[in-house]
Amino acid sequence: MKRFWIASLLMLLALGMQAGEKKQLHILSANDMHAALECMPRLGFVADSLRALYPDLLVLSAGDNRSGDPLNDMYEIPAYPMVALMNMIGFKATTLGNHEFDSGQEGLAKLIGMSNFVTLCANMQPDAKWNMHVKPYQVFDCGGIKVGVIGAVALGVMGIPESHPMNTVGIKFTDPLQSLQQYQFLRQECDVVLFLSHLGFNTDVELSAQLPWVDIIVGGHSHTQLKGGEMHNGLFITQNKNRLACVTHTTLTLEDGKVVDRQAENITIRGGKNENKVVRALVNYFSNNPAFQRVLAQVDTPFECYEELGSMMCDAYIQEGHADLSFQNSGGVRFETKPVGGFSVQDVLRLDPFQNEAIELQLTGKELIDMLTMCYNNDGHAFPYVGGMKVEYTIDPATKAVKKVVLLGLDGKKLSTKKVYKVVTNSYTVAICPTSRKDMGQGMGKITAQLIMDFLEHQGHVSYNGTRRLIKK
Repeated sequence: MKRFWIASLLMLLALGMQAGEKKQLHILSANDMHAALECMPRLGFVADSLRALYPDLLVLSAGDNRSGDPLNDMYEIPAYPMVALMNMIGFKATTLGNHEFDSGQEGLAKLIGMSNFVTLCANMQPDAKWNMHVKPYQVFDCGGIKVGVIGAVALGVMGIPESHPMNTVGIKFTDPLQSLQQYQFLRQECDVVLFLSHLGFNTDVELSAQLPWVDIIVGGHSHTQLKGGEMHNGLFITQNKNRLACVTHTTLTLEDGKVVDRQAENITIRGGKNENKVVRALVNYFSNNPAFQRVLAQVDTPFECYEELGSMMCDAYIQEGHADLSFQNSGGVRFETKPVGGFSVQDVLRLDPFQNEAIELQLTGKELIDMLTMCYNNDGHAFPYVGGMKVEYTIDPATKAVKKVVLLGLDGKKLSTKKVYKVVTNSYTVAICPTSRKDMGQGMGKITAQLIMDFLEHQGHVSYNGTRRLIKK
């Protein structure tokens, strides 16, 4: 009997120690890397350093791993360099960003097949013919901590991710929140539930009140730089600026199988000194293409905003397309500044990485206004940049709807709404602007990036500092 009581006491003590035991989960998260190849060696060093301290480190991406560097996006297998580098660094999972669809269905399926990490997206169902291995969620065992990770991608006003509509044909998309709610059972099965979100920070905050069964959102899409993380409705949210300005190291402390503390720190990547030498060697291998370094023109004054670069693109469409007017969707201008110096092939392909075809249209002034308005509505409520004209436009502050658009010549005089103009834009813009115009557009047989390269070579020197053609009333 005495032995029985001693054994029982020891068992109770052991259970008590186990009940009060604290464990920690360490997460290294990136988002919207956009093929920042030059930053991957630094990221590899950070991942290795943390993994040396925390062997069960969970390395995650919240999407948009590609589209931003021609060395990656125009590789023989588009975007393979980023997949290879993520494999080497030891990513465990990514969700799909809208730009993961830039290779189309077949290209995306091929990249997923080459990935050593799992691709998670709960609100898409691809046609079986694509053989696309996407899961809604995955459960990871991190040192005895069961972590359920779910992914989702944002849908634009057309009900698909913001990529060329042709890239998503044959893929069914569903509302992110409704899709997520199907996986509440993970709360009972896992110690930690993590939502890998490519929905944008504001949407993450809005959804936080409806996701009490989730512990943390690792977010992306809006490129919002948070200081570590923020609590909203009891849910911890992290996100960083795009192109690997920094990443987040999050520590979740668990007691009795529940998260009791959340700490997060930003770690600088872009501009950091220490690098992983093996990852650097692979980046150098992918970068060994002198054709991309060819200088096309000299920048005489610095480009200091998106509109200045967008205006240059539009001027290229006019000159090389022999057009009267042109416009460019705001979201298609992929960097904001360019200092004085050479403008290279690689710079152009970073500025306009999507390989959209140049499209010629014959439009009345009224039809052009309709397209500009539709482009604003379907491209993130940002007014498109223009060439050969200026535009006065009025936005309703309450609804964000366009109330009025007036087309002006560069001399300030109004353009006719009835006159027909030759207009050049890109195929993505045409696809997202299904207006009732008579001319649906004709392909010019060149991508818009080629028009820009030709324009720069013909110009030799460019200066757009201070160029403003959009007048918001």
